Amino acid sequence: MLATICSATLAGLEAVPVAVEVDVGPGLPTFTIVGLPDAAVQEARERVRAAIRNSGYAMPPRRIVVNLAPADRRKEGPALDLPIALGVLVATGQLPADAVDGYVALGELALDGALRPVPGVLSVAETVRRTRARGLLAPAASAGEAAVVEEVRVYALASLRAVVDHLTGVHPVPPAPPPVCAGVRQTSPLDLADVRGQPAACRALEVAAAGGLNLLLVGPPGVGKTMLARRLPTILPPLSRDEAVDVTRIYSVAGRLPAGAGLVWERPFRAPHHTASASALAGGGVMPRPGEVTLAHHGVLFLDELPEFRHDALEVLRQPLEEGVITVARVHGVVRFPARFMLVAAMNPCPCGFRGDPQRPCRCTPAQVRRYLARLSGPLLDRIDMHVEVPRPPTDAVLAGKPGEGSAAVRARVVAARARAQDRRRQGIGDGALPEAGPMAAEALAFVRQCADRLLLGGRATRRLLRVARAIADLEGAAAVQVGHVAEAARYRVFDRAAPTRA
Repeated sequence: MLATICSATLAGLEAVPVAVEVDVGPGLPTFTIVGLPDAAVQEARERVRAAIRNSGYAMPPRRIVVNLAPADRRKEGPALDLPIALGVLVATGQLPADAVDGYVALGELALDGALRPVPGVLSVAETVRRTRARGLLAPAASAGEAAVVEEVRVYALASLRAVVDHLTGVHPVPPAPPPVCAGVRQTSPLDLADVRGQPAACRALEVAAAGGLNLLLVGPPGVGKTMLARRLPTILPPLSRDEAVDVTRIYSVAGRLPAGAGLVWERPFRAPHHTASASALAGGGVMPRPGEVTLAHHGVLFLDELPEFRHDALEVLRQPLEEGVITVARVHGVVRFPARFMLVAAMNPCPCGFRGDPQRPCRCTPAQVRRYLARLSGPLLDRIDMHVEVPRPPTDAVLAGKPGEGSAAVRARVVAARARAQDRRRQGIGDGALPEAGPMAAEALAFVRQCADRLLLGGRATRRLLRVARAIADLEGAAAVQVGHVAEAARYRVFDRAAPTRA
């Protein structure tokens, strides 16, 4: 007898429908799975056998063939355990065929028949909504994220026995309610008020947050660069619901969503070690999975000790910094992952770290400094909007200074600045030739030309200078960019001012 159960497999961040066809017929007792299954899918044979038997059903000693259609798309992971088991039960007459019609099933089976969570359930729920299926049969621990898609009936089930009892009407389960979205909660114990003696760096952090700008902090060891970077999420605007859904989908596909979690309401903060490879940053695998740039989507990617990263890993950042997406090409296809994040990087001014420090002499030769700075390519630095010097703070300011301004107050100004920018874009206000800057005073535009000529800025760097100036103007509530805004933005171009040193 032949049975067909609907399921899905992941392709990047999207879920692709899969038809699980199960045929039980005469012949030697075998269990074969075809349709480009990976090792985890092949091992489903043993899990399904044990789960069916331990759930009180019969596993017939007959020839069983499972085809995963479409057969030319690779399937991976244990999510197809449940549909395979249901197909065997239908094909052997232990479950009515019409009971599974219209349902999409997925879940990993334990040997005792319990259902375990699987990654990517939110993406599958969105596919169920598009295909207008009857409902989604999912592990109880994964139902919370799937229920985010309110148009889909999600049934949270704990075991294979519970699935069969639900389908046959013995113990029907009501659809899982959508998670309560009671607004955004800032649970981080970090606060910008913890930073003392760095008013200029705190100001730069606020400007970067207001404009969603990329930031490079340059200074000696121990001056607070990492401390500043880790407090950036506390002054960023709250995630919107659409952004929260995007972040949740990414973390679900990556297998990093806690069991039973609903929407992720906090902006991501990713800080990979400098030994991370290009694939770790961009994403990879036989079937590509999200990398650090995608895990930081709508959040912050912090790269500490930036020159210590491998050159090929840093060059991976070019596309996402420019386009907000990352394209990963593998033998089995090309996948595009979203990667719209704020890059915050930190580095020392030289190998020993004390170049320019008035208290400790630098031990590096000019050649060593040149080699160190040459690890950062010009195109990469062009894509970083702000290069900010972070000097050593006075000892009295660190030990006895007053706390700085708190994150809540700074966040309020950042939210207001972004609201002004959004209103301006909605109304189409701005210079068509220079959309980054919006309205500009004539004197400010002339000053931009002077800065570009003096700092030898290219077209990309000039536009990023305008983005910084516009963010400063939005923070001040100015309708047009003025000379003072451009002057402050030009101070945030350390490496352009030091271009001869980098040569």
